[in-house]
Amino acid sequence: MDDTYWTIALSNAVGMIGAVLGGLVIAGALVWAVSLGIRTRRREPGPPKAHEHPTLPESGPAHETSQIREPNEVPRAADESERLTPHQLGGPASKRSDRQERPRWDSGGGGSFGSGGSGRT
Repeated sequence: MDDTYWTIALSNAVGMIGAVLGGLVIAGALVWAVSLGIRTRRREPGPPKAHEHPTLPESGPAHETSQIREPNEVPRAADESERLTPHQLGGPASKRSDRQERPRWDSGGGGSFGSGGSGRT
């Protein structure tokens, strides 16, 4: 046989051995990572038991409330050159409105722009 044939066969064998060894290293790293995860999981506390879960208060569940709000007036500075600080602005930016009926569209109104309705003419 030719020396070239043996050279090619040997280089293919070295490449094949390198691929197999690389695969074994990767497989070993994966096995180690899984075993590390299992050991870590065993050290963690388990999920809570049924009696350890929080319970509803005696008054029952909290319910959602809906209300119409209106903006508060922004206080004005006494002097035009004076700046208001956040604590001078007050609490929440809105308050409960006296009218609690939901606003409705006027009859004959077209709704949003481009809705295809006739709109008011």
